[in-house]
Amino acid sequence: MNNPFDLSGRVALVTGGNGGIGFGMAEGLAAAGAAVMIAGRDRAKSEAAVAKLRDAGRTAEAVTVNVADETSCRAMVATTAATLSRLDILINNAGIGRGQRPEEFPLADWNSVLATNLTGAFIAAQAAYLVMKNQGGGKIINIGSMYSIFGAWHSAAYGASKGGIVQLTKSLATAWAPDNVQVNAVLPGWIDTDLTRRARAQRPELHDAVVGRTPAARWGAPRDLAGIAVFLASAASDFVTGAAIPVDGGFAIQG
Repeated sequence: MNNPFDLSGRVALVTGGNGGIGFGMAEGLAAAGAAVMIAGRDRAKSEAAVAKLRDAGRTAEAVTVNVADETSCRAMVATTAATLSRLDILINNAGIGRGQRPEEFPLADWNSVLATNLTGAFIAAQAAYLVMKNQGGGKIINIGSMYSIFGAWHSAAYGASKGGIVQLTKSLATAWAPDNVQVNAVLPGWIDTDLTRRARAQRPELHDAVVGRTPAARWGAPRDLAGIAVFLASAASDFVTGAAIPVDGGFAIQG
């Protein structure tokens, strides 16, 4: 029996793939045999991520993108398919957050968060679907959050965007299943990244609060997202679509 997790010959596009969770998933896909296109706004950071993958013997390229811009987002998909000859896997990971009380939240910031986190994922998925359909199938993985499940006073826009990711995932999954395109969501818990380190610097109590609620009694690491990325990107998940899977050390199930 062939290894259902083998991604040899597959091409993956990871938005926000040059650091944190995105790079953790990109490493996992590359280790499973996929060629990876790293997409991000910071070209130098993306090139550094590509260099790490190549140093490990992987195939990787970089493309600069602003996912909040429709033209840039569609060009990212076209560039990936042209450069690496196909596109089998899309991971919509790029995202931003703005923390403020909702009654004080500027509309411009609201629009920016929704455009990047939700609309950008929709545009990229639209463009990728056309390529995948013509190839006979593909995998789209949308990255949600614990805020897809929970509410917080400081995260109205971010939470709305990540809740929207789950519902978008379900809609795309039902629409595109007949074309052998599976669409799923991953809901990361508290992961140790540059972003969450800044949050801990601003809120020193956050570390103990997260560890205390998490049954695994630790923060996650970007590498903890590698396995779920490979599963959802591979033939092992061909009968899984429309799912929203927490990867959180049990945070979401703790009372």
